[in-house]
Amino acid sequence: MKYLIVLAAATALAGCSKPAEQEPDAQAPEAAATQPAQVMAADGQPAPGTYRVTTEGGDVFTEELKPDGTYIQTDADGTVVETGRWVQKSPQDYCWTVDEQYREEGDMGAEKCNTEVVGADGVWTSTNADGETATVERM
Repeated sequence: MKYLIVLAAATALAGCSKPAEQEPDAQAPEAAATQPAQVMAADGQPAPGTYRVTTEGGDVFTEELKPDGTYIQTDADGTVVETGRWVQKSPQDYCWTVDEQYREEGDMGAEKCNTEVVGADGVWTSTNADGETATVERM
């Protein structure tokens, strides 16, 4: 009889307790909140893409920014002239690091950044630390 009373009491207590918290499913995808928001380019669109860049001196090249953070720069003939890593820190701050095989003499591989803006006239300009400006067009 004592056993029955103890069993009944335990059952009653179990009914009053909070349900056990379930462990998260190990295979469930992580919440979207843990993924960083994608920073947009100066034109308000996602930064990865292909661009035509025209320097002040009239040189034209194509730059492909890949979603994995790498880029490929080609000249007008389609020859690869530079590769490296890029990051869009804000819509106005585009930075890159040139891969070693494409660095100029004395370039130690430091990150370089340009300030980018789309003017009231709709022209997208990118200005480097030396004040040199290029026009950027999304292709």
